[in-house]
Amino acid sequence: MKAMQTRFVAIWDYSRRNPKLVGGVGVILLLILFWLVGSLLLSPSRAQPIAGLPDQSPSWKYLLGTDSNGRELLPVMIVGTGLTLRIGFMAGTIGVGVAIILGFLAGYYRGVVDTFIMGLVDILLTVPPLAVLVVIAAMTIEVISLNSMIVIVASLSWMLPTRTIRAQVLSMRESGYVPMAKLSGMNNLEIIVKELMPNLLPYLAAGFVAATASAILATIGLEALGLGPQSLPTLGMTIYWAVSFSALLRGMWWWWLPPVIIIAALFVGLFLLTAGLDEIANPKLRRSM
Repeated sequence: MKAMQTRFVAIWDYSRRNPKLVGGVGVILLLILFWLVGSLLLSPSRAQPIAGLPDQSPSWKYLLGTDSNGRELLPVMIVGTGLTLRIGFMAGTIGVGVAIILGFLAGYYRGVVDTFIMGLVDILLTVPPLAVLVVIAAMTIEVISLNSMIVIVASLSWMLPTRTIRAQVLSMRESGYVPMAKLSGMNNLEIIVKELMPNLLPYLAAGFVAATASAILATIGLEALGLGPQSLPTLGMTIYWAVSFSALLRGMWWWWLPPVIIIAALFVGLFLLTAGLDEIANPKLRRSM
């Protein structure tokens, strides 16, 4: 019991010294709660695609109004927030997973493996990612789904994390504990998993958050162009339909403003989270005890 109290006090003390991390976690948790609690409170009738009169402004009956197709926008925001978070988190996970494998291979083994991997990364980084995503999405527009969108976005979210992880592994590989681990009988895989990876956890966490933010930005960009899953009420597709039906010109602020606010809050939360993790990972940014 005393150990738990000591740990709680330590966490509370550090949280006061890293408000960016706390603020970022708080914003992301609020969005997740908005999605989860809203989904639980959503009645089956209100979850239907067409649930009300078209072009209704916010009222007690329609809390966020309705769009031109009669969809209530509150359920759309709840479902859309969850779908956008799912795309970002899954694409970020895939991207960072690929980056971890390639970054450790390039940084630890070096030589031909490093030359090949970093050559591929450098080539792909010169290609405008949005242009590639638009071409890929346009080629699959007839069959695109949520999972297809995740794969499309994740396909270009691994290059920068790969370069960052590789640079850190190159630095750590020259540390004294790596030769000591080899002398103790550890093989290369054990050294990577047991010695290098634990020391890189803050960098990996920051890389995951950055990859998630990049994936969400790319997703919203594609969806705003109409290249997302047409049948799903993601935040980006909601903005696309609002633009298509001239909601801004017609004064229907309740159609386009809520998704913009949620997206802005999401990126603020991810930015604060990244800054807080960087403060942990980078000794120069750490605050004194």
